[in-house]
Amino acid sequence: MLYIKGGYIIDPKSGLEGLRDILIKDDRIACISQTGSTLAELLNQNGLEAYAEHMDEIDRIDAQGMIVSPGLVDVHVHFRDPGFTYKEDIESGTKAAAGGGFTSVVLMANTRPAVDNIETLRYVLEKGKKTGIRVYSCANVTKGMKGEEPVDMEALSNAGAAGFTDDGIPILDEVLLRDALRQAAKLGKPVSLHEENPEYITNNGINAGKAAQYYGIGGSPREAEISMVERDIKIAVEEEADLSIQHISTKEAVELVRQAKRHSCHIFAEATPHHFALTEDAAIKHGTLAKMNPPLREESDRLAIIEGLKDGTIDMIATDHAPHSAEEKEKPITEAPSGIIGLETALSLGIRELVQPGHLTMMELIDKMSLAPAKLYKLDAGYLAENAPADLIIFDKDAGWKVENFASKSANSPFIGEAMPGVIKYTICGGKIIYEA
Repeated sequence: MLYIKGGYIIDPKSGLEGLRDILIKDDRIACISQTGSTLAELLNQNGLEAYAEHMDEIDRIDAQGMIVSPGLVDVHVHFRDPGFTYKEDIESGTKAAAGGGFTSVVLMANTRPAVDNIETLRYVLEKGKKTGIRVYSCANVTKGMKGEEPVDMEALSNAGAAGFTDDGIPILDEVLLRDALRQAAKLGKPVSLHEENPEYITNNGINAGKAAQYYGIGGSPREAEISMVERDIKIAVEEEADLSIQHISTKEAVELVRQAKRHSCHIFAEATPHHFALTEDAAIKHGTLAKMNPPLREESDRLAIIEGLKDGTIDMIATDHAPHSAEEKEKPITEAPSGIIGLETALSLGIRELVQPGHLTMMELIDKMSLAPAKLYKLDAGYLAENAPADLIIFDKDAGWKVENFASKSANSPFIGEAMPGVIKYTICGGKIIYEA
């Protein structure tokens, strides 16, 4: 049993906000109570009198001055397992997640072998069960992520796939995508798409603008994203299939999503912390550590993403946690792989870039980092209530820290050395403390 006393509760599902005590029994929340009652009184009020004789055995956390919220949910992470475990594996990835306040993660399927078969999906899910957090996984849309042949979506769904994606590679075959969206809709599973048309791209990971000019390369133009988003929204609306636009990066794509949401409930979008925090200037300053797909773009795009988060056009924040080795990132700008890690800095960036400037309230930030992504993937997560899963975090929004060391195997981050607000004190999943500062 765990007793959390005097924390400032934020629950986006009920709208509850204020000082409360929380009593956890086993893996569920047994009680959420106004502060003021003693532990003995809470036990008696909730039919737990038998524990009153053993109160000295109950773990206690003094959460005064701290925020208690649902555990964060990230529906876009890469743990590189199987196939690329020198970058990250499920064990190290979940440690990074717990340190960042995440109690649920949805893994992408671009592993080796790809998650286009039941055997690999089961490997990932079984390995995830041995960690301290809740690990889910998408399966691929196409076999081998080649965009040519669809997977057996029904079989993979029955085996536990949370959704479907070929993240990292866009699906260019319009007929195949339409059929996949139709099948996913029947199964009640979302499809998440990486929206970059390679026909437009000379060098991926760097915006075809000031940054590309700096490096003397062609880069990746905004049209690569815009064209795919426009096409795929149209198909998803027609098929009434839940579609999530991954890591949105352009103001035009944000507007396309905004317009689509006015007449369809099936269109969703995610933004990464790096896309609402940085511009292509970071790619000039940090080089390959700020190279990612889609690339960091202009200030007007960054502001449009923030506006999309404010008005609900962008439903959720997802990290696109993408570990790479130091050796890989030390390659020239056109050869180094795209992607940065993000699990351990996401909440702090949300506080620094969205809450402190007044763009979002803390309640709105927590919603976009917990309840909203959980809803899309139909996960029992992202909220605090009696008898709900005891997945929560306790953090000090005002305390500061410096980005230096990572639980992740990789350290490919443009934020190294920066001061950040918001310190995770405890991450609790299934009633167990899985991270303590």
